[in-house]
Amino acid sequence: MTPVSSHSPHGQSPLRTVQVLGGGNAASSAHVRSLASGLVARGVRVTVCAPVEADHTYDFTGAGAEHVYVPRSSDPSSVAALRAACADADLVHAHGLHASFRAVLALSGRRTPLVVTWHDRAQVEGARAHLLRLLERRVVKAAVVVLGATSDLVDRARRTGARDARLAAVALPGPRKAVEHEDPDRLRPKLRAELGTADRPLLVAVGSLDRQRGYDTLLDASRGWCRHDPTPLLVIAGEGPLRAELQRRIEDEELPVRLIGRRDDVGELLAAADLALLPSSWESRSVIAQEALHARVPLVATAVGGIPELVGDAAELVPYGDAKALSDAVTRLLRDPERRELLREKGVRQASTWPTEDETVAQVLSVYDELTQPLPLT
Repeated sequence: MTPVSSHSPHGQSPLRTVQVLGGGNAASSAHVRSLASGLVARGVRVTVCAPVEADHTYDFTGAGAEHVYVPRSSDPSSVAALRAACADADLVHAHGLHASFRAVLALSGRRTPLVVTWHDRAQVEGARAHLLRLLERRVVKAAVVVLGATSDLVDRARRTGARDARLAAVALPGPRKAVEHEDPDRLRPKLRAELGTADRPLLVAVGSLDRQRGYDTLLDASRGWCRHDPTPLLVIAGEGPLRAELQRRIEDEELPVRLIGRRDDVGELLAAADLALLPSSWESRSVIAQEALHARVPLVATAVGGIPELVGDAAELVPYGDAKALSDAVTRLLRDPERRELLREKGVRQASTWPTEDETVAQVLSVYDELTQPLPLT
């Protein structure tokens, strides 16, 4: 790989970059943490502008970056704080739509190059959807380069008017590790026993309890595999506004489902599962899908967004909202150990094609260099 420069356009001092996060979902925050660490290791000065809780969770300062507290709002004081933080930057890189919009406001009247990464897209309707489209157009008009985590996000940016939109797949920052000093082979039966699945299949879904995740369809599908002997248990890890509604359905319909709340052992949960389920209405580069394949857990997912591009033929894909197709796919896999083993092998091969953290950092830095190096004399 050709070395990438980390010098400023003047060749005198290290490149100075500002990474801007809004609320920061898990994927974008983990990416910025990984990016900060890799850039600092290459001699780049990195400032991360984000809410204070993001630094507590992702430890940007521990990666060698400077953290500047900037609230997620777009009020004048927040924009002023961001503008001050970007004052001596050679380049600003914003992650997500709302962070990008704040960066556009903060850089108004300056010639500092703005790079934007779209990690995901909002699932909203009505007047709010119209507002988001307006924000998208404002952002892509101001950005020098828009990086999309999936091909459909790149296409969306181009349709919205981006002058330069490129695919920049975001690496998973390493599979989540098992508990330190705990033997993974011993951890699996222990965790299954705690969940009550020592003698029955364990199905795992992970994600916030909101409409986008498709949990209504998942509960509908769970009726179908009740006929399987023994009946699988589905556990859903996550919290959100639909918890009470989902719990009521589980109890009223006597479904083989448990809501287990937010967990910090998702990697162990996936490793203990017989199948991982991802019934969402839309996903970008799903962290859960990546972790499932890394953990050699067969995945059943909806064929939406970036999922088909991400998993290839290494997962069972079903239409979104089709409870019967989802239920049938789960039942078939539970009855077919050879197919499950084939998916495990394909999953490992597919995961090996994904970019590493180092490759992701190198690609982003090459974009930075392209935008900050002086033009050759003619």
